[in-house]
Amino acid sequence: MRIGILGTGAVGGLYGGMLARAGHDVHFLLHSDYDHVRANGLRVDSVLGNFHLPSPQVYPSVEAMPHCDAVIVTTKTTLNHRLDAWLPEVVSEDGIVLTLQNGLNVEADIGRRVPMNRVLGGCCFLCSNKVGPGHIHHLDYGRIVMGPSVGGDGPTAVHTDGRRLLEMMRSSGIDANWTEDLATARWRKLMWNIPFNGLSVVMDASTDQIIGCEYGRDLAAIIIAEVHNGAAACGVQIDADAIDATMRHTETMVPYDSSMRLDDRHGREMEVDAIFGNPLSAVASITGKPASQIMPRVEMLYQLLSHRNQRRQHRQGS
Repeated sequence: MRIGILGTGAVGGLYGGMLARAGHDVHFLLHSDYDHVRANGLRVDSVLGNFHLPSPQVYPSVEAMPHCDAVIVTTKTTLNHRLDAWLPEVVSEDGIVLTLQNGLNVEADIGRRVPMNRVLGGCCFLCSNKVGPGHIHHLDYGRIVMGPSVGGDGPTAVHTDGRRLLEMMRSSGIDANWTEDLATARWRKLMWNIPFNGLSVVMDASTDQIIGCEYGRDLAAIIIAEVHNGAAACGVQIDADAIDATMRHTETMVPYDSSMRLDDRHGREMEVDAIFGNPLSAVASITGKPASQIMPRVEMLYQLLSHRNQRRQHRQGS
């Protein structure tokens, strides 16, 4: 199985690197890092063991890549408008696509160019950052939960090839797990992503600083409960113990800067729509009520972060 990685950053660099290290046929799309990685290779510092790929198969554009049997999308969702042009260039005729992006309903962006019965979604429970050109630092965790896209209508390629990809990941040392209930996995991940990405920006704080502050800790717990209620409103039932478990896991993880805080600090557009807007829209659509009635603080974070994105875009455009 030939594998394409669209986005060789904190997620794609780590998982794609582990697959390539294990001897699998992996092809990486790079942009700003292309010349550096071509000359120096890909470096991964990981809690699972450091490694260096001296000559990974890297490309500056999708047009230069071969068609792949499995394409793993790990770019930020802010680049999803490019997928319409990218995917036909790199996905083989009967290939599958796995998106490991944050947020809700991101599979729909893949489904514009690939039949939904060949689309998988996955959630990464991972602390990893890109710390330099061609240099990934994996700090903690690493589990993937992946499964058929919501709305998929057939068990053929998405199950057969998806499970084949899963076993390749496992044999490469990746903690990959299968689910037939992607919606639950997505909402479960949002119970961490929404509070800790959002608060990390508005408080300008890492995870340990949020948890270590009385007000931050209380707000995080309240927002986690709101996301739990939002999931229930959408018909996704998650055990109530997951609320406390989310707080406990954050207490014990290494101090971590969320991807959204790093994007904000580096002047990049934040993934506000996928992580905040899509869940709020889903709640409003399914319940027929304003999402603010169920997730008022999530709605407030969405408005604050959207304003921050718009203000940055205005400054950069002027």
